[in-house]
Amino acid sequence: MKKNSFKILCFLFSLAAFAQQPKTKKEFTTNGKKITVYTTAENSNLRITSTDNLTFSAAKQPLEIETSVFVEPSKRFQTFMGIGGAITDASAEIFAKLSKEKQTEFLNAYYDKNKGIGYSLLRTTIQSSDFSSGSYSYIEEGDKDLKTFSIDHDRQYRIPLIKQAIQTAGGKLLTYVAPWSPNAFMKSNKNVLKGGTLLPEYYQTWANFYAKFIKAYEKEGIPIWGTSTQNEPMAVQTWESCIYTAEAERDFIKNFLGPTLKKEKLGDVKIIAWDHNRDLMNYRANVIYSDPEASKYVWGMGFHWYENWSGGASMFDNVAKVNEAYPDKGLLFTEGCVEKFDAKKYQFWGNGERYGISMINDFNNGTAGWTDWNILLDQNGGPNHVGNFCFSPIHADTTTGELIYTPSYYYIGHFSKFIHLNAVRVSSAVSRSALLSTSFLNADGTMATIVMNQTDKEVTYNLIIAAEKTVVKIPAHAIQTLVY
Repeated sequence: MKKNSFKILCFLFSLAAFAQQPKTKKEFTTNGKKITVYTTAENSNLRITSTDNLTFSAAKQPLEIETSVFVEPSKRFQTFMGIGGAITDASAEIFAKLSKEKQTEFLNAYYDKNKGIGYSLLRTTIQSSDFSSGSYSYIEEGDKDLKTFSIDHDRQYRIPLIKQAIQTAGGKLLTYVAPWSPNAFMKSNKNVLKGGTLLPEYYQTWANFYAKFIKAYEKEGIPIWGTSTQNEPMAVQTWESCIYTAEAERDFIKNFLGPTLKKEKLGDVKIIAWDHNRDLMNYRANVIYSDPEASKYVWGMGFHWYENWSGGASMFDNVAKVNEAYPDKGLLFTEGCVEKFDAKKYQFWGNGERYGISMINDFNNGTAGWTDWNILLDQNGGPNHVGNFCFSPIHADTTTGELIYTPSYYYIGHFSKFIHLNAVRVSSAVSRSALLSTSFLNADGTMATIVMNQTDKEVTYNLIIAAEKTVVKIPAHAIQTLVY
């Protein structure tokens, strides 16, 4: 074949291939779109309640005296991977005490998109955590070869609840796992509690442990998307805990966990580094990601919110800086709850606002998914075998059998119910510090803009997109989702 003829043939093939490629997603427009406003507000009965139906009209240059939320749909960022909570032993044990009717109500409240808030993420533990009735293991103490490995403990409460949650969610929940501590014989302090480190001679044993756990859960019909290396690796806790420096975690991933998962045909299971607070996440990222052999095994970084909370101040900039420095790595909020349980504060509005503040800031700084801690606790904030009692979005009073919905549940729902899987975050900004906002463009072409008012006064604001706007009122201490 002549060169020219060959070039023409290649050109025709390329045209045919181009014609078969998916077309670029159409640009978002406000043409003909209605805005439905959903509101949750303090001192009212509004709980993710449809409060207004609005339309767009022509926008002009906003004045300085006005408050505005600006959305720019063409500026797109991370893809949304979901919102959810942790099914711990404590949650599963309390769930089992509910009546069948309350169990159904509870499952729908979290996992049904229409009847509830549509959770799509799930975290659970490898062995026990503080939110278990007691410490336990899947192997007999001293079993270096893991010959006695069994997840029978989890089959009583935890696995049945996970399966029901997956079923209620439509057959799929993105599930990831985390260990709180290796067995005592593997650790420097010979105790699953109070920190200690993993002894080098047990690195391979412990890496094998992850693989056995993941395979056992998948055999139960629970696919595992990922695992973190260690929950809170820089905290010596009174409960199950284990310390890894950044260098130790890097080397464990590089030389043991990553290769072992690959060898066991679990190479698709994502490894989440850090899984601790925002304060030290930058150092951890620098150490692990700067080593190519470790970095290649790591999907991204998980983080918590316990580093510093003083009325809305937290270290959100650290999330942004990790995202800026390592844009090819994922970010996932892996745990947060309101500590120091007090039944008198079930309806304390500030607890819900803490969720709203964190979720908006974390998403705006590049986080792809957000996971709450326990999905259910009892009227004492437990069970917890070391007395570390906390809040959850829903509590069950085991003396009456009733479910107690807290403000945190509704604040989370303003995100999880309206942002769909594979949505893309778009640019969203506010002109006054009274408001916070984030926006996501769903795959079906709908936009979800979340707006939060932390002040004591009602605020009137413009929602402005290009040359169009609508005017919205948000009550004092409220959160809204605008769907359009």
